[in-house]
Amino acid sequence: MKHEKIESAVTFSELQWDTEFFGVSCAKAILHKPVTRLEWKGLLEKFRNYQFISIQNLNSEPANALLIGKDTTAFLADVNIQFIKKIDAPAIMPESIRIYQAMERDERIVNMADFPFSKFTEDPELAKRGGAEVYRQWLKNSFEKENKFYAVAEGADGGIDGFLLHSYYDRTCIIELVAVLSNKAKGGIGTKLFEAIEHSAYKRGCSEIKVGTQVRNVGAINFYYKVGCKQVGCHQVYHLWNL
Repeated sequence: MKHEKIESAVTFSELQWDTEFFGVSCAKAILHKPVTRLEWKGLLEKFRNYQFISIQNLNSEPANALLIGKDTTAFLADVNIQFIKKIDAPAIMPESIRIYQAMERDERIVNMADFPFSKFTEDPELAKRGGAEVYRQWLKNSFEKENKFYAVAEGADGGIDGFLLHSYYDRTCIIELVAVLSNKAKGGIGTKLFEAIEHSAYKRGCSEIKVGTQVRNVGAINFYYKVGCKQVGCHQVYHLWNL
């Protein structure tokens, strides 16, 4: 991925994986704070070189939202809620959970990738380009990778009741994807998966766990509050198409 910083307010990146998967040239702009007129003008020039641009407006900054609405045809595709839980004590490792690094591919996990809230399916242009397969591909790409970890809930019947895909960056544990079988959703499996990575992250010297979810995913939001996370951000995500 080509990565470029425009002063301090904007990060602009070409999205190579997305370009190959969706078959259109893709890029991402992250607006860290209110952009200046000069920075915004430079971004508008860059936007013309791509067919799809994801614009992330951190903290839903009103001044940036005004510019996006006035000067582009971008639409609001997602509002991402960010959570953090500080780790200051060891959690108890649930007996039914196993954590695997560089896990071998398991189709039972891939088949659980049914996420109802997804900007990849709610954006019609991404949906018709295979958006429903993004999370399955994400899981497939995470198997047998040294920097990817799966917490797996093993059922009494020898099956898999749920999983939590996570990774580490510096002293932070990052939750990527979580799923529990629909008929086991009320059994506390999600809490046990979270406790397992909290235990593992503490042993690795991490100071916090980070996770994000969509504002419409009320179930996930309530779950993260339940396990002790605190909301630290609310970021708008706009999609801009030049087709």
